[in-house]
Amino acid sequence: MSKAEQHAQMSDGAGFVAALDQSGGSTPKALALYGVEASEYGSDEEMFGEIQKMRARIILADDFTNDKVIGAILFERTLGEEIDGKKVADYLWSVKGIVPFLKIDKGLEDQANGVQMMKPIPGLAGTLAKAEGVFGTKERSVIHEANAQGIADVVAQQFDVARVVTGAGKVPIVEPEVNIHSETKAEAEDILKSEILKNLDQLSEGQEIMLKLTIPNQANLYDELANHPRVLRVVALSGGYSTEQACDLLSQNGKMIASFSRALTEGLSKQQSDAEFNAALGGNINNIYRASV
Repeated sequence: MSKAEQHAQMSDGAGFVAALDQSGGSTPKALALYGVEASEYGSDEEMFGEIQKMRARIILADDFTNDKVIGAILFERTLGEEIDGKKVADYLWSVKGIVPFLKIDKGLEDQANGVQMMKPIPGLAGTLAKAEGVFGTKERSVIHEANAQGIADVVAQQFDVARVVTGAGKVPIVEPEVNIHSETKAEAEDILKSEILKNLDQLSEGQEIMLKLTIPNQANLYDELANHPRVLRVVALSGGYSTEQACDLLSQNGKMIASFSRALTEGLSKQQSDAEFNAALGGNINNIYRASV
């Protein structure tokens, strides 16, 4: 299966992108929601082992197919793991027909100018060179308030990283998340849109990105971004909304599809039988798919 087929699936495929990229900071919370208490693992190694079991269970589930899930974002450690004797990224594409992405950011700086920039990403070129079978990347920063300078800085940093990624022949998912609890969320989104447009217009032919954005207060605010020739797709993050809320809001935005993490795993538990687990996951997948198409 070729990169061209992956590109076509990400550009036009009906469905959504599953975010399975819980990292060191977000893993304990994700595990607790899944019914794995901190007392059940004694080290980072054991913690990541538990989250890998959860991810593998999701990926192996009957409903986790490219009929509804067109892409999946992985954490860097996951690339070294295997499912049924294949590396996870290879398994996703060769068995499930789902396009793999890699989370490359190393977390967030402390808040300044109403935003949190990405921490430096050392060895990025090497990581990209080693990330075989991965179609693209994802990198996240967060906007907390409508601070024009802060938002401009976040977007400029995102596009600097995006150029390194496109230079390595991969498609970056640029993710400047707007905090859903921000008191100036709508204003921040207007500023963000104009900064992204400015930076998109500076990309050259062949430099193509995806955008992962908080569902905007004003429905269809980001249609202009989705229509831009340098944008392959605009996906939405759930940002702390419940699955129901996130799906309801997303369905009002015709040119965005979901890329949910917590909303995808809502209601899943280690203690469930496989039948119960698959039924709960299948229900979430159906809801998110319907909101995306």
